[in-house]
Amino acid sequence: MVGAMKKAGLLSMLFVVVPLVVAVVAEAQQPKKVPRVGLLAGGRGFGSAGDAFRHSLRELGWVEGQNMAIESRMAEVSSDRLPQLAAELARLKVAAIVADGDPAIRAAKQTTGTIPIVVIAVGDPVREGFVASLARPGGNITGLTSISEELSGKRLELLKEAFPKVSRAAVILNPANASNLLEFREMEVTARILGLKLQSLEVRRQDDFQDAFARAAQRPS
Repeated sequence: MVGAMKKAGLLSMLFVVVPLVVAVVAEAQQPKKVPRVGLLAGGRGFGSAGDAFRHSLRELGWVEGQNMAIESRMAEVSSDRLPQLAAELARLKVAAIVADGDPAIRAAKQTTGTIPIVVIAVGDPVREGFVASLARPGGNITGLTSISEELSGKRLELLKEAFPKVSRAAVILNPANASNLLEFREMEVTARILGLKLQSLEVRRQDDFQDAFARAAQRPS
């Protein structure tokens, strides 16, 4: 259920992100030159969200391989490659970079101060230093915030309400993702109020998930 809700939320965010990208591409388009949009993310790709992104572009008249091109750069199993991938997109002079996830956003921001960066979702772009303020972000970054930091404590409250006897909760997080760390701090405050013990399970690469789940299943000593 949680996974389906997150997937639906991501797709909804993409439907809002697409018009932002289209506006940038339309402004950057020059006669006889096909504009390119860069996609930058960790993992192996945007998956169904990427399909929705392309579908929405087509509905607005932008067709990959005809009047625009999409350059995808995915970090695969290691986010350490993101700065290199962001630099590749900058060298290609893409019209805009669509960045998914804090590490990708940070890599894009550190790479270019001129190419527009459209973020799919970020927990708190102000506290993480991506924009000056929500009202006046400034710079070259725009997009959406998921306000996940403010909602993190509420998720614990719902967990406790659904399972009153629960005393321990495991949280999977990527320490390289600033949003994850901010969310965990907020969860710690709520956990103390609810009498819950939180266990942080760090996952930096795809191969780390199996060990994280194994540690979560272990009974506390």
